[in-house]
Amino acid sequence: MLKSLFVSLAALGCLTTVAPAAAETPPRVELASMMGRWYEVARVPNQLQRGCTGGESEWTRTRDGFAVVQSCHKGAPNGPVSEWRAKARVADPSNTRFRMSFFGGLVSQDYKVLDHRLSEGWLILATADSKYVWLMSQTPTLPAPVKAQAVARIRQLGFDPGRMEFPAPARS
Repeated sequence: MLKSLFVSLAALGCLTTVAPAAAETPPRVELASMMGRWYEVARVPNQLQRGCTGGESEWTRTRDGFAVVQSCHKGAPNGPVSEWRAKARVADPSNTRFRMSFFGGLVSQDYKVLDHRLSEGWLILATADSKYVWLMSQTPTLPAPVKAQAVARIRQLGFDPGRMEFPAPARS
């Protein structure tokens, strides 16, 4: 589900950051672990997600990849919902790279899973050019020690966590 609204943000390219050196990827991601709902914990700011809180991505397996529904609440955790759909296809045998297409295929972007900690319920996702990065969780929030560990990993991968936003989760 690789939360929140990836490709369009990168395609709109509103952020000018220096990308870290080629970040490593985990050896393999089991596709079953990608399915389901992922919640956005942190992200590098981008145009598409400006004012978004409570970001979520729902990943559903299809015959040729995944159907992804991304959403967020605009302006406040209980604000109006913005939603967009994407198709994701696995782009390598290790299942760590995905090509996502948005808006009926008008926009596409490559993404890579930089780390995936199933036991702790989080993953780090970035655009292939490492311009944008997201911390996603299988729960709306992460316990503080787990979040701190994930943020430390983001720093270790060469990203500056000080540039990241930590939007509030959605309210029911």
